[in-house]
Amino acid sequence: MNDFTLNAEVRSDLGKGASRRLRRLASLVPAVVYGGDKAPESISMLAKEVAKLLENEAAYSHIIELNVGGTKQNVVIKALQRHPAKGHVMHADFVRVIAGQKLTAVVPVHFINEAAPVKKGGEISHVTSELEVSCLPKDLPEFIEVDLADAEIGTIIHLSDLKAPKGVEFVALAHGDDKAVANVHAPRVAPEATEEEAAE
Repeated sequence: MNDFTLNAEVRSDLGKGASRRLRRLASLVPAVVYGGDKAPESISMLAKEVAKLLENEAAYSHIIELNVGGTKQNVVIKALQRHPAKGHVMHADFVRVIAGQKLTAVVPVHFINEAAPVKKGGEISHVTSELEVSCLPKDLPEFIEVDLADAEIGTIIHLSDLKAPKGVEFVALAHGDDKAVANVHAPRVAPEATEEEAAE
């Protein structure tokens, strides 16, 4: 039994105006499902069901059983468009999951051992909170772990420094973009003690 399920209906009334009406009058979220050997499908889901699903962070990186008018298919979230001020989902893109076929998905980043560099007087900046990965459906990780235990002041942690789970590839790295994930820097405000020491 899939822990993550979502009910949807086929949407025939397309276009921006139709999407606005769906959101305003029926509290529905318009979405698109694509991928595999089927044509893209326009659907709509109850906004409250979408909000409930996304309360669990794992939903972003898990296979979701999407029930469209009685027909079930496995999908992953590809993209979410949120309201800039209120934060609720205004539109969603789902990609069909085909067993044995690689997929790309965005998974959350979990930072661990953050106390270690802080004890050394450093401050941590998270450059990103999620990463795009490519893998087979069975290898899709729930999150990517970034261990900061050995990070010193001045350390920049790049994608290439992370250990990808077995069978998982970082999409940006595959395209030659070894982007920063986090960095540890000296505090921006110097402690007052240094001024006293300087005076002596």
